[in-house]
Amino acid sequence: MSSSAFLNWAHAYTGRVAGADPAAFTPRLGEAANLLGRDIAAGKLPFINMPYADSMTQQLEALTPGLARFEHMVVLGIGGSALGARALQKAFFPQQDRPGHKGPWLWIADNVDADSLEAWLASLPAEKTVVVVISKSGGTIETIGQYFIVRDWLRQQCGNSWAQHVVTVTDENNGFLRDEANTHGFASMPVPDNLGGRYSVLSGVGLIPAAFMGMDWKALVRGAKAVGAPLYANPDAATLGAHPAWQLAVWNTLLMKEGYSQLIFFSYMPLWAQFGFWFAQLWAESLGKEGKGSMPLPAVGVTDQHSTQQMFLDGPRDKACLFLTCSSLPEGRQFPDDMPEKWHFLRGKRFGELLHAEALGTRMALHSTGTPLVEINMAGSDEEQAGRLIGLLEITTLLTGWLLDINPLDQPAVELGKRLANAKLGAPGYDTETADLGAFLSAQGKQQEF
Repeated sequence: MSSSAFLNWAHAYTGRVAGADPAAFTPRLGEAANLLGRDIAAGKLPFINMPYADSMTQQLEALTPGLARFEHMVVLGIGGSALGARALQKAFFPQQDRPGHKGPWLWIADNVDADSLEAWLASLPAEKTVVVVISKSGGTIETIGQYFIVRDWLRQQCGNSWAQHVVTVTDENNGFLRDEANTHGFASMPVPDNLGGRYSVLSGVGLIPAAFMGMDWKALVRGAKAVGAPLYANPDAATLGAHPAWQLAVWNTLLMKEGYSQLIFFSYMPLWAQFGFWFAQLWAESLGKEGKGSMPLPAVGVTDQHSTQQMFLDGPRDKACLFLTCSSLPEGRQFPDDMPEKWHFLRGKRFGELLHAEALGTRMALHSTGTPLVEINMAGSDEEQAGRLIGLLEITTLLTGWLLDINPLDQPAVELGKRLANAKLGAPGYDTETADLGAFLSAQGKQQEF
């Protein structure tokens, strides 16, 4: 692949995987390549080749001018409907969190948080606000609950024009939100078929907010497609075996086999720190099945050098690390010459050099404890590079699931909590869950005041 972004494998095979042979997985390459080619052709892996890209581009280009008349965007979505948008916001629209910002403003309602929702509805000017409702199924109870509240607010504030303030991102043909869009004439974009929420950031799910904030969303798509291109252009064993996503998948599978149950995602790109939380959902929801997988741990350099790194360095030896860096970040201001003698070594250096020094120190410290580590060194901090990172991590997650002999595209355990919540709220059709709730709540346990 033509990019100066690279993976640094120098300290990957250490600790209990020292001497492990990645070639042991070579016999599985043919099977994986055949599966990859078959599923891409069948449209089951749209996050790799993005067959929806041309249609999405036309729809988003048509939608964007209408978004420009609003000052505020409220995104109603949870999990994969919000984490990617927040990562993009923090990486490429940091001005909203800085002094003097005068708009536009993006607000992401990604939780059942009555206090925040009330604060927004009490303060935001409805006539200058667009609400984006995101749910692939159209029935995500948290998002639909928010929608009912916000719909009522828009009707009260905007009268007959309220529907012009709503955009839906949902299934193209089915579900409650699709029915609402058809009934009220909402602007809408589809979630492409077979594109699960945690893999959907580079669809309308993440790119409508990106377009609202003025990002180069086409570069995000371009970067991700560049990473996947070799695999859908020629999905044979040789191509797959040489791909960095396969090599990362093999490494992670070996780590899990040797008892490394936690994977640190350590970002030394401060503005990209939220990608760690996006990755956490991608990795955990895809791989946490049948007693398998590893727990993703988002960490921020240098912040977490002063908190969780104590555990990383001197706690149980059950952690490996993906270490995100970029050598071309802004260097910032120069330290003054009149610093006290104690700090003379900083004179003439720039503030940003601290970050690079701290990153090197942390990498070396982790290595000294035998922590297996792969550095992901980005060539820059622009949208195309972010797209490359997204593409690499999505494909790595898919391949790791295959090597673990699980389905990385479903999330069966997540549904249980949803069913129980519906039962608690009195939804019909949950007789078994209602009985289970009764048994659970009737258990007599000790209550201890503090």
